Amino acid sequence: MTHKQSRLELLVKSNQQNLLKGGLKGIEKESLRITADNQISQQAHPTKLGSALTHSSITTDYSEALLEFITPPFAEIDDALNYMKALHKFTYDQIGDELLWATSMPCGISGDKSIPIAQYGSSNIGKMKHIYRQGLGHRYGRAMQVIAGIHYNYSVPETLWPALKELEGSNKSLDEFQNDGYFSMTRNLQHNGWLLLYLFGASPALCKSFLKSHHDNQSVALKEFDDYTLYKPHATSLRMSDIGYKNSHQATLNISYNNVSEYVACLTQAIEMPWPAYENIGVNVGGEYRQLNDRLLQIENEYYSTVRPKQIAQAGEKPTLALKRRGVRYIEIRSLDLNPYDPVGMSAPQLRFVEAFALYCLLSESPEDSLSTKNSFKFNISETARRGRKPDLLLDSSGDRRKLTEWALELLDAIQPICELLDSGEKEPLYQQALAQQIERTHNAELTPSAKILAGMQQEKEPFGCYAMRLSQQQKSYFENFKLNENRKKELEAEAVKSLEAQNQLESEEQPLFDQFLANYFSQQ
Repeated sequence: MTHKQSRLELLVKSNQQNLLKGGLKGIEKESLRITADNQISQQAHPTKLGSALTHSSITTDYSEALLEFITPPFAEIDDALNYMKALHKFTYDQIGDELLWATSMPCGISGDKSIPIAQYGSSNIGKMKHIYRQGLGHRYGRAMQVIAGIHYNYSVPETLWPALKELEGSNKSLDEFQNDGYFSMTRNLQHNGWLLLYLFGASPALCKSFLKSHHDNQSVALKEFDDYTLYKPHATSLRMSDIGYKNSHQATLNISYNNVSEYVACLTQAIEMPWPAYENIGVNVGGEYRQLNDRLLQIENEYYSTVRPKQIAQAGEKPTLALKRRGVRYIEIRSLDLNPYDPVGMSAPQLRFVEAFALYCLLSESPEDSLSTKNSFKFNISETARRGRKPDLLLDSSGDRRKLTEWALELLDAIQPICELLDSGEKEPLYQQALAQQIERTHNAELTPSAKILAGMQQEKEPFGCYAMRLSQQQKSYFENFKLNENRKKELEAEAVKSLEAQNQLESEEQPLFDQFLANYFSQQ
């Protein structure tokens, strides 16, 4: 009997299976602002949207043009999606003729200088956020930083942890049991994460303009679709491939996901590790900061990973310290591409499936990290990203080669009982319907978003940029006709004003010199 079966059986036998329901889901979604003539916007973050520094729901990621929409955590997926739709509608009402780019891979860029780095004002924390992005630009180029994605934040129902602890007879403290449970889930989300790329990857092609602007563009051999477009025939997610969120320097890192203390220690070591290539860039040159420091990582967030264990950091607190002090609060799944066929880039069935998948990863046996498991994880992600729809593609499972489709169907079969439990007592079997959709995609790769994009480009005889622009215009039309509740509109207007006031207040307060502020930040223990 496997560990996963015993956990699930323990819950069912004790009639506590309903404790799996009601976990909190939050979504972060990036969207690039594009002009009507398909160029990255050069306009500043619109004032009517509020302050990118202090607004809780509408901010910017790397660029002034790269919006980020953030929902609070919700127990119901529909509530999270409705919140996201309201944010999109409100934004479209403020950006005039501009559009939100519908796909993950950007177009309309012509070198680093065409990508304006996000600005956050004159406060020390605002300066730090801007300089961090300057550093990313110097280290990896700006083009990589404006690839858009979706982060799915999930926290297990609070009442599940003490129940599992008691059922398993664990001698650990509840905090330790919960932290270990989240890290166990994280390892499984990494190990099985290739499945999300196959099912939801939606970046099989890109504009040549992107590759011309990319610092490291030799690692993936791409085919020419037309004069403007490059692609890979069986790719699912070029965003998650070697030309997406990857860099060769971080390949040297060996971050442990065995427990909180090892994870924090590894990240802390990387932030303190001298790195000659970054030393050559310089930190403060001629009185202007080029990066926060010249270490392998400026801060924890620079480490690119498909999953992150997270704790909400307090103002000015390092993320690793937040984890060390208060443990894991939720898991951030970072490998989801924007779905250009949905107005907000994601669908309810997709989000329901990811929740069930996350619970499966919690309830499954999770061996501790080893070099071989990490190498398998990296290999499988890379293979699935670059050629996941190739018939009979083989992945690495503990040293054995397995067909992607066979392994995927085995995982989907194992997720079935979890979907049944999540659907129990509900009006409709929505989780089982979401699972059925993924089973269908596994049997027929042409139903995946990545295949649909290439088929659409071929059918319309359109370059990727034109095809994506047409989908972006369809999304804009959707929101032009979308009716936003008047009270919700007033709330968002009030939030925008309040955030601007909060930034003004922050900037009016007496602050230490920036050098001292930065030294204080990095010296936190």
